Amino acid sequence: MTRKPLGYFALTLHAHLPFVLGHGRWPHGSDWLSEVTADCYLPLLQWLAAESAAHRSPHFTIDLSPILTEQLAAPAFKTEVEGFLRTRIQSAQENRNEFTRDGREPLVALTEFWEQYYRDRLDQFERLNGDLLSAFRQFQTDGHIEIITCAATHGYLPLLSHDASIDLQLRVAVSTHTRHFGAPPAGIWLPECAYRPRYEWTPPAGPYKGKRRLRRRGTEEFLADRGLRFFFTDIHLVRGGRPLAIYRGVFPALRALAETESPSYHRERTPYLPYVVASRGGHGSAIAFVRDPETTLQVWSRDGGYPGDQWYLEFHKKHFPGGHRYWRVTHPKSDLADKQVYEPAQAAARAQEHGEHFVSLLTQGLTTYRDQTTHLGLACSPYDAELFGHWWFEGPRWIEAVYQHLAHSEIEPVDCRRYLERAAPTEVVSLLEGSWGEGGDHRVWLNRETEWTWEMVYAAEDQFWTLARRCRGRGPEVLQRVLAQLAREFLLLQASDWQFLITTWSARDYAERRFAEHYGHFTHLAQLLRGIVEGTPLTTPEEEFLTAREVQNFVFPDVLTHVEAACELAAP
Repeated sequence: MTRKPLGYFALTLHAHLPFVLGHGRWPHGSDWLSEVTADCYLPLLQWLAAESAAHRSPHFTIDLSPILTEQLAAPAFKTEVEGFLRTRIQSAQENRNEFTRDGREPLVALTEFWEQYYRDRLDQFERLNGDLLSAFRQFQTDGHIEIITCAATHGYLPLLSHDASIDLQLRVAVSTHTRHFGAPPAGIWLPECAYRPRYEWTPPAGPYKGKRRLRRRGTEEFLADRGLRFFFTDIHLVRGGRPLAIYRGVFPALRALAETESPSYHRERTPYLPYVVASRGGHGSAIAFVRDPETTLQVWSRDGGYPGDQWYLEFHKKHFPGGHRYWRVTHPKSDLADKQVYEPAQAAARAQEHGEHFVSLLTQGLTTYRDQTTHLGLACSPYDAELFGHWWFEGPRWIEAVYQHLAHSEIEPVDCRRYLERAAPTEVVSLLEGSWGEGGDHRVWLNRETEWTWEMVYAAEDQFWTLARRCRGRGPEVLQRVLAQLAREFLLLQASDWQFLITTWSARDYAERRFAEHYGHFTHLAQLLRGIVEGTPLTTPEEEFLTAREVQNFVFPDVLTHVEAACELAAP
């Protein structure tokens, strides 16, 4: 007889990096992708392999964003990661010689730890033949995980000024996911968990600010059109009240953004159930899974949560040359000069303890909910995947510990698609507009420091859809090539990563340069396209420019098909 669970746990990971492959190497180019691969994606796959071998299924949901999957599938990815791992091994060896010469014995042992760590990652990567996507796809086929998608380039959907732009982000996303994983996705991680209901909208920046007013669709209507059944949201968008500040501990610059206290709405709504979301007057709906606030900050917060524990590896202090980290947090507010030497065994023990503590919190919350309502609740825990291993090195060990303790609890892990097959929600709600960012609104992505980027995005939208309609279904091969590459630069320009990196000051110069670069490419390609339409052939330098852009920004080979379809929503 099957034991009835106390409730359900839905771990959801959002795996995403902006398009960095072929755009430099260190510190924010391909080394960024390689580091996250080594510290996050490969450890996750190793744990999944161990679970599968033991005939266990973790049943969690993971979003592999389209722009990330395009990078993981590229031939250059394998070359870059292998080179990165070999360099890390060599750096550990060189550090060992340095520390031995200087008599720094505690650090000598850690060089051996890092050398073995990266050798293991290299062996794993070579066994997979560098093909991480096939490994993830197989785990989905075997029923261990559910892979969902995100917007094509992580565009911040509520602030885009054309419905056709949102539709293009989602069409390309579904197509890219289907191409890599063999079936369309059932759900989506909305970039930054940002949502907008249907209403009369005006651009928040640019020459039409407060002047152009348009009836815009709700986000769920776009999802319904593309067959995306569910997404994730924050409790303050469902209920109202104060939003969680999830990034503030990682990016201190966010503390400068003024907090607001939202009015309180619908306190009876619970995070332990998903809801059907629909806008008044809209034509479609989607299901929203709500983040559990009681357990979230334990994982996100560096100040009061697990990652700030004294025994965990300190992210910010590195030894050069090589970039290896040899120190522990010691105290989340201690100066880097005061950090103590890292002790891997102590850190591993703490990950086990914190995994047990997290399951106890889940048990308390789900027990209280069941006792109050007599229903089985769902604790949904959505996180950036890169938190586990990249920002918080012991994160993958913590996930493993959580599932070990769940196996001895009354809580059943479940992915979101399977949960809906068991218990489809019936309550229909309207969501507030906002995101999971600081302040719960759009301020991280739209503020005085980033308003100029939105002015350029809005100008590009107007240009692009005018040209797309003009060139629709016509022209020689070169016109189609230019329009396709224009669409790629258009999508890459929209990535919300650029505004995030600018606001947080975590990689401001890089983000500003990349944004300006894509806008420059977009402008030049638009000029070439107009010339072709008017009968002017490309010159040799222009042909070389087009070819170079096709090689560098190679993503989404079928983008032109989706531009044609999205034109249906383009304003005349």
